Amino acid sequence: MKNIPAKKSLGQNFLKDENILKKIVNSFDVTKDDLVIEIGPGMGALTKYLIQKPSDLVCYEIDERLKDILLSFSKENVQIIFDDFLKRDLKKDIQKEYKAIYVIANIPYYITTPIIEHILASKLIINGMTLLVQKEVAMRFSAKPGSKDYGFFTVFLQHYFSIHKLFNVHPHSFSPPPKVMSSVVQLIRKDEIVKLDETKFFEFLKIVFRQKRKTLKNNLQGYDWSKIASVLEKFGYPLTVRAEEISYEVFVQIFQNLL
Repeated sequence: MKNIPAKKSLGQNFLKDENILKKIVNSFDVTKDDLVIEIGPGMGALTKYLIQKPSDLVCYEIDERLKDILLSFSKENVQIIFDDFLKRDLKKDIQKEYKAIYVIANIPYYITTPIIEHILASKLIINGMTLLVQKEVAMRFSAKPGSKDYGFFTVFLQHYFSIHKLFNVHPHSFSPPPKVMSSVVQLIRKDEIVKLDETKFFEFLKIVFRQKRKTLKNNLQGYDWSKIASVLEKFGYPLTVRAEEISYEVFVQIFQNLL
């Protein structure tokens, strides 16, 4: 395999630890009726294992220098799309019906959040994701109420998924080594997702977390505080509580109580 230097501008750090690659690939038990999406396959470190699975595979790669390497993985059930993932219409790309769809990827750290937002905005039913991300990001994804890492995006993800930080990955497992520790995080779709106006709910959460160190009451000026207070009292929260101390489930009840 020819050596292609990583592009810093694309956030490329190629994972080379075979044991970790196998752990990531085997994180979901996929079948021939499933689809796996890989974003940023690079030189195919994960891809070479993913193509051994019975599922269909769609890979998105923006770097056309890697075309010859990645096209060598082509099979009847494998599609390689050379384009910017964030500009793709996933519903158009994936028109076949699948029993389950999974995302398994070592994604560019600098666009982790936009990638996840793009996936969820596509309205595809994603059953699970196993992502290799920066350690601090994994901590934010899996944070519990009351921790400094808990914020809007934590609650946003909890609307759809249960979130588990699986293990850390040392910089020496990559080429070139990143300057940060990495972690593998797994998101598993909830059996039941609360039905509500998601656009308005997420706008509400952004207001709630706009100034994390302020109390909820200060951040929600203009809302009917009596309706908010009744939910807080029901769950035993003081009226001076901050957003970072409140669980996803309580935010849902506050939002619904305000309607």
